[in-house]
Amino acid sequence: MNRVKNILVIVDPTADEQPALDKAARLAKAFDARLQLFACETKETRAVRYAAHLRKAGKADFISDVYAVLDGLAEPVRQQGVDLSIEVLTGDPLYAQLLDRTQATCADLVVKDTHHHSLAKRTFITSTDWHLIRGCPVPLLLTKPRPWSAAPVLAAAIDPGHAKDKPAVLDSRILDWASDMRKSLGGSMHVVHAFLPAIVMAEAASGMPALAGQVTQQLMEEEQKVKLAEVERLSAPYGIETKNRIVEFGTATEVLPRVAQEIAADIMIMGAISRSALRRAFIGSTAERVLEYLPCDVLVVKPPDFAATLPF
Repeated sequence: MNRVKNILVIVDPTADEQPALDKAARLAKAFDARLQLFACETKETRAVRYAAHLRKAGKADFISDVYAVLDGLAEPVRQQGVDLSIEVLTGDPLYAQLLDRTQATCADLVVKDTHHHSLAKRTFITSTDWHLIRGCPVPLLLTKPRPWSAAPVLAAAIDPGHAKDKPAVLDSRILDWASDMRKSLGGSMHVVHAFLPAIVMAEAASGMPALAGQVTQQLMEEEQKVKLAEVERLSAPYGIETKNRIVEFGTATEVLPRVAQEIAADIMIMGAISRSALRRAFIGSTAERVLEYLPCDVLVVKPPDFAATLPF
């Protein structure tokens, strides 16, 4: 069954390059899907567009209509035979408008560009990307400027023996999406799991004094074997080669970016869950913490009941 029939592309009308649109067009052709280009004009985006216009030589007429901007971006995609429509709204703040649109979408996938955020912004100011990770009910592909390779390398980040608040079915959804992307785009598929010894996790949960001295090399190797067996059990139905099953000691924030670099990943597929408003504000999800450090795009997948658990 074709998993992706409709793709919603969030377009930044202030950007000179549109990697999200380029990659969404490739996905649309691979999945035989329809694209909808969506942009929201805020007071800030209009001011940015006008300032950029004034800086350009030649002083061509300022295109005040964002629909016309999107139509110009859409034409080369239409010429590739992709069915495409355009929607433009105005309003502030941007994150609220995008959340409303994604939560009302009938699309199977949302695609958006993302950009580097400073540590201060990541820690103290909640950006549009974070809002979408937390609130978009369908899979969200956050793209970076680097183009995909001709045969993309896909990495599915799973968490067998998951934490208490992570639904077990999420790992299967992550693998399903990675497998479908591989079948449609070609390329290869890896599965990655980062783990910490159970004794370390128990220490962190209980707040007891450090037990690091009890983590021996033998204990590490034994636990890695257990984790590898769990990864093999989950990934067996997907035909993933043994050498592409990666289980490494460390936190996801440490392991996933390193592995992505080593295997030259184009897309990391990972999960995010709904949390209470308080925990969401102060903790965030693994996807949010890892996103900043990954050298590749990220496809954030949600559990089946994600939309029902949203607090808004």
